[in-house]
Amino acid sequence: MEKFFPGKTYFVEPPLDKDTAQLAKGYDVAVLFVNDRADAPVVEALANAGIKLIALRCAGFDRVDLQACAAHGIRVVRVPTYSPESVAEHAVALIFALNRHLTDAYIRVRMGNYSLSGLVGMEMRHKVVGVVGTGAIGAQAARILKGIGCKVYAYDIKPNPAVEAMGIKYLALDELLAISDIVTLHCPLLPSTRHLINRESIQKMKKGAMLINVSRGGLIESAALFDALESGQIGALGLDVYENEGGLFFVDHTKFDPSVRMQNWDRQFRTLLSYPQVLVTPHSAFLTEEALNNICTTTIQNIADYTLGKPLPNEVKAQPSPAPAPAGKA
Repeated sequence: MEKFFPGKTYFVEPPLDKDTAQLAKGYDVAVLFVNDRADAPVVEALANAGIKLIALRCAGFDRVDLQACAAHGIRVVRVPTYSPESVAEHAVALIFALNRHLTDAYIRVRMGNYSLSGLVGMEMRHKVVGVVGTGAIGAQAARILKGIGCKVYAYDIKPNPAVEAMGIKYLALDELLAISDIVTLHCPLLPSTRHLINRESIQKMKKGAMLINVSRGGLIESAALFDALESGQIGALGLDVYENEGGLFFVDHTKFDPSVRMQNWDRQFRTLLSYPQVLVTPHSAFLTEEALNNICTTTIQNIADYTLGKPLPNEVKAQPSPAPAPAGKA
């Protein structure tokens, strides 16, 4: 960033919130990452500091209040596609690691335990995998899974012709959940998708199915997972995201004094980690050299386009509020 905007770039390590927003004073652009918070109070603070553009180094914009940005004249740009293959490959890596109990096997061998009990997996070939959300990432996940011999089905409100061209059939969500040995989530977090996987939908899943989420934590109702894991309704759970990850991920909490560390303690998250059939990575699915390069290039281009007064192809805007329903007759 400094290379392209020499002497005009200021790096701040703490995440964005209402307090750190004051540090943006004197700058035109705030560059945010996936867990920076830009709700209405933060947006107002950024506007008061003089910010005119929020440039997101990620695809998701669910933590940005677009209505507040519009009200304050702040435009928002993002990186819609940086490396679908990277995220899709990580989802498949979680599937393989859980299926073949790789973390358990690794820990055992390190400790000198070479027993095989509890390490039985299944062949992926011919297993039914449901891909929920078939945008750029979901399509790549479907391609990889089909390539290793899985029987892949898909769900999306708007079918992707590229996925259909692979011979993959679209099903209703309930039907997909009922037949899938593995369900992998690849949809954005919107009001319509929040808690897409909840107590009710989990009960519609095939008993013992594996659930993977490398998209957004809010797609899953975290509190609904405990009973499902303990009953065996969910046989294995792989997460790269978590519903309340904002104060947890991207930070080394081991460097803090215990009293400070406890301020960000999440009992629900720690409980999830304690289950032997759960594998969590710290929102690192995107973390490849290719993805980082693409994120950097697109972010710089977004800022340059804004600075030069060019169109912003990666801009996101608030959707107009739906008109109120007409009042019924008395």
